[in-house]
Amino acid sequence: MVFSSIVVNEFLYLILHLTTRIDMIGLKNNRDFSRVYRRGTSKADSLLVLYALKREDDGPNRFGVSVSKKVGNSVVRHRIKRRLKEIYRQSEDGFSAGYDLAVIARSHASEAEYCELEQSLIRLMNKLC
Repeated sequence: MVFSSIVVNEFLYLILHLTTRIDMIGLKNNRDFSRVYRRGTSKADSLLVLYALKREDDGPNRFGVSVSKKVGNSVVRHRIKRRLKEIYRQSEDGFSAGYDLAVIARSHASEAEYCELEQSLIRLMNKLC
């Protein structure tokens, strides 16, 4: 039986879409970040600043990362964002639910190894959540 490439591509897309994990819920827009910065509490170390705001509901945490242009070029900034999101995804089950979390990467984060970022984020999350 011969299948057109369009049918095969749609089938592969459907399989890929159904087997990938659901993305975590994140802080998406400036209003969300601003609310967390204004009303939330913060803790910091040499690599990261973490803001946490407890919501009324006990739904899943919403997590967002902000990396300034002062930290590095777009490749460096995106690498830091990917690492922090993955660190959070792997450890989110160990933290209380119902928080909006905003992380700001400091300039030294561009030189940090994955394990240093992991230790920093988990330490700050344990202090706040």
